[in-house]
Amino acid sequence: MKLLLLFSALALAVASGAQSQQDDAPARTEKSKKPKKSAGHEIGSGLGSAAGGVAKGAGNAAAGAGNAAVDLATLHPIDAGVAAGTGAAKAGKDVAVGSAKGAGKIGKGVGHVLRKVF
Repeated sequence: MKLLLLFSALALAVASGAQSQQDDAPARTEKSKKPKKSAGHEIGSGLGSAAGGVAKGAGNAAAGAGNAAVDLATLHPIDAGVAAGTGAAKAGKDVAVGSAKGAGKIGKGVGHVLRKVF
């Protein structure tokens, strides 16, 4: 939770400082296929990806726990163990994938900020 608050504060600080000023150079006539994302957008998107992975993981853990409880109530202890293990494995995968994607996007956004500074 503290880490999420730290990243949120960092994203707000970067977004407020990363607003660009218009220069007098002529506009390009060529358009790239994808519009370039700002540093604040990249960091915010990374935070969203990390939070989404955690939320999806919590959902899978809850589903596994619920299935395990049903299996225990119906006197199927082996199936209960399998359901709990499956829920935990899916939760771990979702948290890891979401965190990795989020960290990559945050790193890309911080790179944009550092490029402007130097």
